[in-house]
Amino acid sequence: MSAPVVSVRGLRLALPPGADRPLAVDGVSFDLTAGEILCLVGESGSGKSMCAHALMGLLPRAVKPSGGEIRMEGTDLLAQDEAGWRDTRGRRIAMIFQEPMTALNPLMRIGDQMAEMFEAHGLLTPAERRARAVALAGEVGLPEPERIVRAYPHQLSGGQRQRAMIAMALALEPAVLVADEPTTALDVTTQAQILALVRDLQRRRNMAVLFITHDFGVVAEIADRVLVLRHGRVVEAGPAAAVLGRPQESYTRTLLAAVPSMDPPVRTPPAGPKAVEVAGLTKTYVTGGGWWRPARRVEAARGVAFALHKGETLGLVGESGSGKSSIAKLVMRLVEPDAGTVRLGDTDLTRLSGEPLRRARRRIQMVFQDPFASLNPRRTVGRIIADGPRAHGVPEAEARERARRLLGLVGLDPSAFDRYPHEFSGGQRQRVGIARALALEPEILVADEAVSALDVSVQAQVLALLEDLKARLGLSMLFITHDLRVAAQICDRIAVMRRGEIVELKTASALFAHPEHPYTRALLDAVPGRTRSAA
Repeated sequence: MSAPVVSVRGLRLALPPGADRPLAVDGVSFDLTAGEILCLVGESGSGKSMCAHALMGLLPRAVKPSGGEIRMEGTDLLAQDEAGWRDTRGRRIAMIFQEPMTALNPLMRIGDQMAEMFEAHGLLTPAERRARAVALAGEVGLPEPERIVRAYPHQLSGGQRQRAMIAMALALEPAVLVADEPTTALDVTTQAQILALVRDLQRRRNMAVLFITHDFGVVAEIADRVLVLRHGRVVEAGPAAAVLGRPQESYTRTLLAAVPSMDPPVRTPPAGPKAVEVAGLTKTYVTGGGWWRPARRVEAARGVAFALHKGETLGLVGESGSGKSSIAKLVMRLVEPDAGTVRLGDTDLTRLSGEPLRRARRRIQMVFQDPFASLNPRRTVGRIIADGPRAHGVPEAEARERARRLLGLVGLDPSAFDRYPHEFSGGQRQRVGIARALALEPEILVADEAVSALDVSVQAQVLALLEDLKARLGLSMLFITHDLRVAAQICDRIAVMRRGEIVELKTASALFAHPEHPYTRALLDAVPGRTRSAA
């Protein structure tokens, strides 16, 4: 076996006083070899991203190396000064971040951001940098590279932005590529494309890749070796086939058991009255345009029709841009439809305005994808939950008591009432978001990618909580997701959306067993790890 490109030995990263444990990373050791992909997996807080940031010299100021070393080509990276790190980043080790829209500069064109990599290291002439940016855009599969390099980040899709990030990471031909959850927010087909791209580039360039993920489907698809972390320590390591197929540690087995299955449980969808009925729903967005450019028209919904029965969970699945979230916003009347109707029982929501609309909205509430972004960081969670009822005339004391009761209902201690959102984990914040949605005692929950950012064990807990609450409170749920494994486990029926239309709608078990539309079959085939794990 060839010598490692990077060798990590006994790495210890100290957390600041008052943290939940003294060390974020406690004695972690591993080697990275050219031409291999090593996956770091574990729950949130396991130390995965801290290891990645240590390799890049990007640790938060409050986190300090307190032991061990990271050696690359004879150099202990942790002993470098800032000038040394500037030379290392990009040239020797590069990173792909989870959210490209956050990592990319929104005020700079894509090509200028790629060229900046060469400029920062004093390489190439301005003309050569521009030519190299176009070549990199082509290498990572971006369409019309000449046009793409002149675009701004907001003008690209999520998958295109991630490809641009990969191009920037590859610009200086580093020996090591660190990928920190680069596919978490992507739909299954885009995710499959990005994973294939990373694997192809890694093979062609003989790079060492450290791939951080909480998705075991991704691990099955891409990993050569796996390192399982828990509370900052390595609990299991080995070849991917061995760790996934014959895990030795109970923690690894627990993580694998929490991965949603592609085999839906047999359910009998409720056949009772309709909680929501959507008919002919149409919405077209018109963006851009000017003296020299035609406006861009995007048909988010084209005559969409479906019914959600009382006590049912109806899933909406499809790629980014298929119209799933637009349907959620139209059903909630957060945006106005161009045509069509949304009926809540006997009430036509599309005809209401003012106070009648406000009263009707109590009946339908939303759980958002990112609870940290949707929760006010300046208010305690108790006040966040109580604000809705108070706004609808519930007395202060009763609203506060309802908030405490709901915290208990979603599995949080009522003493959490006086804490702020940043004091909770991601899964706990999502429970707060669910409690807030339930505060107005709705009949219908709209869950928009409500578990996509959570690791598998927390995801399983939140899904079980939603199922339990639905049964106990008699809720109906419209569940939007790009994760077909999740849809299989929680949905009674599933509607597949493509370009603003529903192309197939069946019970979950029938859809997975006998997909009829070619697009549905393509989505199922793109689920990471499905083919390899089935083999």
